[in-house]
Amino acid sequence: MREPVPRALFWAPRALCILFALFLTIFALDVFQPGKPATAIALDFAIHLVPTFLLLLVLAAAWRHELLGAIVFAGLGVFYLVAFWGRFHWSAYVVISGSLVLVGGLFFANWWARHHAPPGQTPALQH
Repeated sequence: MREPVPRALFWAPRALCILFALFLTIFALDVFQPGKPATAIALDFAIHLVPTFLLLLVLAAAWRHELLGAIVFAGLGVFYLVAFWGRFHWSAYVVISGSLVLVGGLFFANWWARHHAPPGQTPALQH
């Protein structure tokens, strides 16, 4: 009966990170404008996707190293908040930074659950 919680805790940060990466990808679609040369569109699209690629790269590392994911995702959330403060409406900071910090917190909870299980009890998902 205890297995669904650890399984959900394992998958929650990973699924949310993938959904967040898809959300960030939507912002790259603004490069498609009529009359713009295809090479310029391709270059602009690639540049707009850099944050998504960075996020997926961190996710790949965090997939097996939850503590690393917790630190990096929370750090990215704080970095976004500090680096871009004052440029956008407060809701942008809640959505972007809040999502990153939430994913980092879930990775930390997953790491904590795996490494601090009671003696004699193993967590549901081991690597």
